[in-house]
Amino acid sequence: MTDDGISTFTEALAAWLGGVLPNVAVALLMLAVGWAVAGWAERGTGRLLDRARMDMTLRSVTTALVRYAVLIVVVVAALGQVGIQTTSVLAALGAIGLAIGLALQGTLANIAAGIMLLWLRPFRVGDYIEAGNIAGTVKEVGLFASELHSWDGIYQFVPNSELWSKRIINYSRLEQRLVDLKFSISYSDDIDRAREVLLSLARADDRVRADPAPDCFVDELADNAVILALRVWTATATYWPVRRSLTERGKIELEAAGLSRPFPQRVVHMKRMANGE
Repeated sequence: MTDDGISTFTEALAAWLGGVLPNVAVALLMLAVGWAVAGWAERGTGRLLDRARMDMTLRSVTTALVRYAVLIVVVVAALGQVGIQTTSVLAALGAIGLAIGLALQGTLANIAAGIMLLWLRPFRVGDYIEAGNIAGTVKEVGLFASELHSWDGIYQFVPNSELWSKRIINYSRLEQRLVDLKFSISYSDDIDRAREVLLSLARADDRVRADPAPDCFVDELADNAVILALRVWTATATYWPVRRSLTERGKIELEAAGLSRPFPQRVVHMKRMANGE
């Protein structure tokens, strides 16, 4: 290369650098400022959600989304500063997002279900729930899946979409629950006496709520017995202890009062045939 060619190349390179370097410097400055702004936005969103007492999992997801949204805007603006067409960049990002979304449909469905479960809060950690054929005490509600422990000590890792798509029964949400028990007495027994025994038993238990008051009534006239229903209200936390106690004590008190518990029986009538057979 001749001296004139080298001189021309040097001048062209200097002119190009003189036009590009300021834009690159501005782009780098935008990235630095944008990084700081993204961190500030993340922390500010976290403090705001802390005051709103939002669930920890949903709070971390929301703050991360805010941070990455700010970073994406800053990166696109910086690329535009150095002369790259941002329209094509946005189109490429959209195509990548669509491809990722199609590849991760199940995962995204679980994320969406997790966000809805955390937002609407049909259950919380410690609640005993039932959803379809899934039942157990909630130990953790994650973004992708929830952890449940069944009453017999079985660990269950359930995708959130499985919970969100089913009818959820929460046995722990309300403050009190109805204990509905059935006791059988003989047709020859005194119904009023049996009712008095069961109601006295219920009222003597401090865990049974006085309002609504305990109730006892004839629920069914079965083939071999009169079925009495005893209904009492108790705190949700004491539901099972009260149920077990009243079931056991009810049998004992009814027998002590001379009221029998009939067993299924069948009466067979034998007829003699005309020929004596």
